[in-house]
Amino acid sequence: MISKEQIAAGYREIQDEICAALEATDGLAKFEEQLWEREGGGGGRTRIIQNGNIFEKGGVNFSAVHGKLPHTMKKALNVEQEDFFATGISIVIHPNHPLVPIIHMNIRYFEMPTDTGETPVHWFGGGIDLTPHYVVDEDAQFFHQQIKNVCDHFNDEFYHRFKVWADDYFFIKHRDETRGIGGIFYDRLTANEDMNWEMIFEFSKVLGRSFIPTYTELVNRSRYKEFTPEQQQWQYQRRSRYTEFNLVYDAGTRFGLETNGRIESILMSLPPTAKWVYDYHAQPGSEEERTLSLLKKGINWV
Repeated sequence: MISKEQIAAGYREIQDEICAALEATDGLAKFEEQLWEREGGGGGRTRIIQNGNIFEKGGVNFSAVHGKLPHTMKKALNVEQEDFFATGISIVIHPNHPLVPIIHMNIRYFEMPTDTGETPVHWFGGGIDLTPHYVVDEDAQFFHQQIKNVCDHFNDEFYHRFKVWADDYFFIKHRDETRGIGGIFYDRLTANEDMNWEMIFEFSKVLGRSFIPTYTELVNRSRYKEFTPEQQQWQYQRRSRYTEFNLVYDAGTRFGLETNGRIESILMSLPPTAKWVYDYHAQPGSEEERTLSLLKKGINWV
């Protein structure tokens, strides 16, 4: 059985790899690191990149925290224990180019020891999803094929199962639209007769390491394309929807706030600039209208 210390060390290594690769991709900006400690136990490494050639704002955060769960989180997780340990990486990148998509990834591990000394309650969770300002079919197909390849390597049921989960999770109910084109999302993944703990951890790491080849390809496809001021304004509007989801529905945001996490690290996912245009309606036949028509559940991109 792998230990929580081994899991945390594996995630720290992936954080290092992703940060180095993103700096190389941007070519200008460097990550700023802040080490922090959580009152109650544990801490993390927040790394933020800003004002680069292509990355306007982004974060690649690692945390490993422990302590007592607040009552609200015990109720949300439907558990009776108080002691917990959680570790993981959380990534959000906001490009400065409206034709380059926003991307989010999270891989994590959660554990609650039992009072009786028996096997602790523990599971893995995570996911990756893409939020284009303009939906480009070829990019959406590439993105979904990449994560399907990761899933299929471990279990041929994972992609469909986790894609449906992502469609349901990354859904802005009050707008009746998905946050983007989805991806995969999973939670409470535990060992069974088909996969032991080492295999599940390996799946988590392989998914984490798929981030760079997937996102750098998407960045490089569009980073040098020209765009108009109108397209930039549309980008800011789409960012407002991203903000709404993260503040209203995102479980990671709620967990961080409820467990007294570091507020700057929790809210690093918010874009630097966003706009709320009152009662906006896209022009018929426009690329904006087409993008809105594709922000729905159940689209098969592969």
